[in-house]
Formats: sequence, C-alpha cells, structure tokens
Amino acid sequence: MSALGGFAVPVVIGLILLGGLIRRVPVFDAFLEGAGEGIKTMTAILPSLVGLITAVEMFQASGAMDMLTEALKPAAGLIALPPETMPLAILRPISGGGAFALFDNLLKNFGPDSAAGRVGSVLCGSSETTFYTVTVYYGACGVSKTRYTIFCALLADFIAVIASSLAVKMLF
Repeated sequence: MSALGGFAVPVVIGLILLGGLIRRVPVFDAFLEGAGEGIKTMTAILPSLVGLITAVEMFQASGAMDMLTEALKPAAGLIALPPETMPLAILRPISGGGAFALFDNLLKNFGPDSAAGRVGSVLCGSSETTFYTVTVYYGACGVSKTRYTIFCALLADFIAVIASSLAVKMLF
C-alpha cells in the first residue's frame, strides 16, 4: 500500500468529523441514526438476498448451469465467444462472487493472455450483477415492480458479452 493510501481513510474520517463539528451537528448522534437506518435496510433486504443466493446455488448444484452452457455453445460460436467463458457470461448477471470464482478458475486453466482469459477479464469489468443489484436497491426502496429494469439490464449485459468478445478479437 502506498504511503498516501494508508492515510486516505483516516483523513476522510477526520474531515467528516471536522465538518460536523464546524456545522454544529451532533456527530455521534448522527452516526447512531445512520447505523440504525442501515440495520433497518439490511433487515428489509435480507430475505431477498437469501432467496437469490439460494437460487444461484441450486442452479449450479442441479447441473442446470452445465446444461445451459452446452445448449448455448453454438450461439457462442456465432459471436466469437470462447466456449470456456460461457459459464462466466451466464453467471455474471446473477452472482458476482460465483462469477469471480469462475473467472479465477478460467485464468488458472487458460492463463490471462489466452482468448478466454482476455474475454473473461473484459466481461467481468464490463457487466453487472444485475439480479443482485436490483434485489438490493429495489428491496431497500420497497419497489416491487421493476418494469423494464431487468430486461434492459440483461440486454446491457448481453451487449457487454458481445463487445468483450469482439474487442478481444479485434485487439489481439
């Protein structure tokens, strides 16, 4: 860690405390109020997160991920996506932790300079854990009807998959 990085967090905390004192805000009371709201938010979204994590684990453990990957291999060929990255492309919108575990495995097996490693790198950097994000943010706000959010977010993730494949193919 750089010397500047070691001081950044304490300096920011000190500036926040100093700003609160200058504005005559009861800093500790404001901290307690914010912590209480954080706990309320956490308890509000916890059931949704538990459901999401359970569904992801069931999806992987059931073999459905492997079946879906095999079924989509011809489509991967059409967009020049290395077949090894298909599980990553499928899991990334659902689970960030699971996707990074797959990505780590991808790098160990094929290396970072392989087509699969490069596509996986771009894919992890250009896509979002859509369902997790929608669960957390909409759950925190109490929104139950997502309208077009999931469709548009998954479309953006699909475009990220295509763009990552094409970018790697064009650049390397």
